[in-house]
Amino acid sequence: MATGWAGDGAVQDQIDATVSDAVARARRKLCQGPGLTHCEVCEAVIPEARRRAVPGVRLCVACQEARDREEGGLNTINRRGSKDSQLR
Repeated sequence: MATGWAGDGAVQDQIDATVSDAVARARRKLCQGPGLTHCEVCEAVIPEARRRAVPGVRLCVACQEARDREEGGLNTINRRGSKDSQLR
């Protein structure tokens, strides 16, 4: 298979690096330590079931959904959109 100037494993190496970066970024976002009983944004009570399901929870469901919507478009990287990304 012709790969141009890139080495034989360059594309797979790039995919592996992208996945590793995404996993590391997701792990950094995970909360640590004990969860809160009340949301740090709106002070609403965080249900016991949510606190058990999400260790270190700090936000109620409504505030977490709002934060996810705000951050949703900022964390995506389309590496296929640029030929330069295939040469790195």
